Amino acid sequence: MKMLTRRRFAILAGAVLSPAVALAADTALPVPASLKEASRLAGARKEPLVLLVSLPGCPYCELVRRNYLLPMRAEGLHAWQIDVTDRRHTVFDFQGRASSGAVLAAQFAATFTPTVLFFSAQGTELADRLVGVASADFYGGYLDDAISRARAALGAR
Repeated sequence: MKMLTRRRFAILAGAVLSPAVALAADTALPVPASLKEASRLAGARKEPLVLLVSLPGCPYCELVRRNYLLPMRAEGLHAWQIDVTDRRHTVFDFQGRASSGAVLAAQFAATFTPTVLFFSAQGTELADRLVGVASADFYGGYLDDAISRARAALGAR
C-alpha cells in the first residue's frame, strides 16, 4: 500500500512540476537593432510594431512570449522584445539614437513586466498597452483586441 501511495505521489509531483520546469527556461523574441527600422518594415505591411517589455526569469513574460507572441510572429506579426535590465546591447530608438532596452523601457514608462506596446512607424502608440497578465484565460482575447485596435488606427492614418 505504501508503494502505491509513493508512486501516486511521484506521478502527481511530476505532473505538477513539469510545467514549472518547462517554463523555467526563457524562450526569446528577437531584440530589434533599430526600432525605427523594425517599425518601418511593419508599417510597410500595414502592421503595427508589437514590442514586449520583458524581464529575464519572469514567468508571465514567458507565458506571453511562448503562448501568444512567438506563434503570432511565425504567422507574420512584427513582434520584438526588449529587456528592462539590459544596458549592454545597443538598440536604436525611433529617432535613430543609440539606446538600450533598459533606457527605452524607462522612456516608455514600462516599468512592470510583461508590458506589450503597439507602435506606428513614427513611434506613436496605436492601442492601449497590455500591462501584466490579469487572467491567462483571457489574455489571448485582450491581445487580439489590442492588435485589432492598432491595425484600425494604422488604417485611419
